[in-house]
Amino acid sequence: MTPTTLPLREVDRLAVADLARLASRGDLSRLQDQIRRTGGCSNPVHLTGFRTLVHAPTGAVWNRYSTVHEPGGRLKVACGNRRASRCPSCARTYSADTFHLIRAGLAGDTTKGIPDTVRSHPRVFATLTAPSFGPVHNRPGTGPCRCGTQHPSTDGKLGTSLDPERYDYAHAVLWNNHAPELWRRFTIYLRREIAVRAGLSRSELADHCRVSYGKVAEYQRRGAVHFHAVIRLDGPDGPDTPPPAWASVGLLDDAIRAAARSAGVPLAGAGDVPARVLRWGEQVDVRPIGAFAGGQISEQGVASYVAKYATKSAESTETVDRRILERHELERHQLPDHTRRLIEACWDLDPLFPGRLLAHWSHMLGFRGHFSSKSPSYSTTLGALRQVRADFRAEQSRTDLRAKLLAAGLPDLDDLPEAETLVVAHWSFAGAGNSPGESLLAAGVAAELHERRTTDRQELKAQLTREEEELSWL
Repeated sequence: MTPTTLPLREVDRLAVADLARLASRGDLSRLQDQIRRTGGCSNPVHLTGFRTLVHAPTGAVWNRYSTVHEPGGRLKVACGNRRASRCPSCARTYSADTFHLIRAGLAGDTTKGIPDTVRSHPRVFATLTAPSFGPVHNRPGTGPCRCGTQHPSTDGKLGTSLDPERYDYAHAVLWNNHAPELWRRFTIYLRREIAVRAGLSRSELADHCRVSYGKVAEYQRRGAVHFHAVIRLDGPDGPDTPPPAWASVGLLDDAIRAAARSAGVPLAGAGDVPARVLRWGEQVDVRPIGAFAGGQISEQGVASYVAKYATKSAESTETVDRRILERHELERHQLPDHTRRLIEACWDLDPLFPGRLLAHWSHMLGFRGHFSSKSPSYSTTLGALRQVRADFRAEQSRTDLRAKLLAAGLPDLDDLPEAETLVVAHWSFAGAGNSPGESLLAAGVAAELHERRTTDRQELKAQLTREEEELSWL
């Protein structure tokens, strides 16, 4: 039995006892420093190894770091998992990166290579949904649900099928599974529809206009994936060039709706599953994005919304957040009937559709695509944002190392040719996770950082609001 399955008081008792054990080792301050460097990661990776700095001409060892001297003989590194259900701390970092990535493509950010003139480009926030696979319990705007009940927002029945025996679970998971391909075809049709409305051929469109987007996938309560996308029209060379005069929000809106109606993925029949064309649902929402709100969706609001769902998986359906390796594992999980039927449909269909990896992705209800993605020219990349942090940490480490070398009477690294210094390192994976006491420390660090980020975010929001108010008068 793991600590997470024990009663809360028992978990607290184990955590306090383990914390006392860690304190008795005499390296608690170093352990806290490690945990702080991971940002309070819930499931850090443990590494063992060494890093040695050698003066190549003489072979002298100038500096050596080894995990032998670390608490437990290991170095903790943040897991970097984007899922909030797996690691809230790392998920917040991923969410913050997504926010800045999306907002840079809306408001511009010269530090990320996007000019602020993109604010004048046609931009919309589009939502494309899945079709109906059967009636479900919902909260209609007028009157009660079809079942005759007025469901509260917390009702567990919301999104579940009214008649499980008639609900098309096979269609639902196959649609999820092919949703990334459907999105790809939608982007192709979108360019065609824009070209038609501009009186151009598709090949000519590239010489006049470029379509850029950033999108995120979200699960509805019924277990179907839908996409939220920021779509922008640029000039032929991307965000640095203005779009043509004919490019407008109205044209983009009309083209998106037409492309959603036209796009489809043919699916060959297999077993009892009939052949069909997988298409988007009838509900397609397109809203203009305003630089200064003004009755439209604000840049800040869109970026915050997309960032929020970038760290979600299928939690809204109460599915598991880890891969299901064997079908009998379902017996260990207390899943809602609707969710269980979706997962079982993945396993039933897996042998009929080889190569689609339905069983492999059954914990995701068949969906196997990226939760957040973008076109190359929309904005910066998550990799670039991570590299900035990595470079900052590397410079910190280099500064500390230079100080140690100077204190030892050795030359400054900056004064030496790069060929004269040699770094020899070796690292090995040594496990993952936290002990109960370490989890207690990590939770405290994560809460502290979250509070600080919340305050910084509120200050940033206030600053952006002031800037937008000032710019709106120009």
